[in-house]
Amino acid sequence: MKNIEHIGIAVKNLDDANELYTKLFGKPSYKTEVVESESVKTSFFKVGNNKIELLEAMDENGIIAKFIEKKGEGIHHIAFEVENINDEIKRLKDEGFVVLSDVPKQGADNKLVVFLHPKSSNGVLIELCQEII
Repeated sequence: MKNIEHIGIAVKNLDDANELYTKLFGKPSYKTEVVESESVKTSFFKVGNNKIELLEAMDENGIIAKFIEKKGEGIHHIAFEVENINDEIKRLKDEGFVVLSDVPKQGADNKLVVFLHPKSSNGVLIELCQEII
């Protein structure tokens, strides 16, 4: 793993959250995007070398809606940038982690992504992401 790529925060209303985080960081989001496969709208902020991804559910049965219903708004996941996502999937499976998909899929911000089940990582949802070249 190379570094923390971003921290994902689940929010009920992306417009309201964008306004709040724009005030917090003193600058607007640099990118918004819809990820149809996950039924989410996202917004990204750059803070120094770090990124924050805000996630709003587009579907009341989607992953983010269920997360907010169960846990409320807040940190949803931590994403780590990897050199080769397929090698990392194999390595982490061999180490005993539960990977939620055998094949990475297209995520936001031009990334291939896959998630580790929180039950295998001390309750933290971990996202692996690799830049699509």
